Amino acid sequence: MTLLVNEIFHSIQGESSYAGWPCVFIRLTGCNLRCTYCDTRYAYEEGREMTVSDVLAGIRPFRCRLVQVTGGEPLVQGETPQLVSGLLRQGHRVLVETNGSLDIGLLDRECVKIVDFKCPSSGQADCNDLLNIERLGEADEVKFIIGDREDYVFAKGLAELIRKKLELRIAVHFSPVFGVLEPRTLVEWVLADRLGVRLNLQLHKYIWDPDRRGV
Repeated sequence: MTLLVNEIFHSIQGESSYAGWPCVFIRLTGCNLRCTYCDTRYAYEEGREMTVSDVLAGIRPFRCRLVQVTGGEPLVQGETPQLVSGLLRQGHRVLVETNGSLDIGLLDRECVKIVDFKCPSSGQADCNDLLNIERLGEADEVKFIIGDREDYVFAKGLAELIRKKLELRIAVHFSPVFGVLEPRTLVEWVLADRLGVRLNLQLHKYIWDPDRRGV
């Protein structure tokens, strides 16, 4: 049983409620979407085969409890749920960042799903699997990457639907497309509408070169 792994690295968590914490990233190869603003196109095809055991052994030297499985889109690989379960058995706090188009119910409920529902400017909004709203747990999080006012209105409506349907205090993040929408503009929209969402900036792009890999 093998996975195609693009890279494994130790950095800080740059997004979500876990932003700022040291984290080991396992970036898997492959994605079923092609978002206009994608910053990890190199993960579409580049990678090397590793067994789940190899991956678990590969992260051990970092001695870091927080691990994020990302991509690409990690759920395009059928072995991803086994990897997540293995990480949980080793005592890790596991985050899985997924694009919202595939069934998150395949993942262990003990992991934290960070579901990145797509807005119109991504070109992939029609691919959102809205049944994933019902599959969210209390510890899971939702993210919207926003490039313009149309995206903001879309994200606002879907965020309100999520909270109404679930009656849960799901963490909802609004993130501006880096280099496209000024964070200040997004903040002004959020404050004007009194939205209970969290501004999410990609910290790693402010610490390192925005195009640098492995951070």
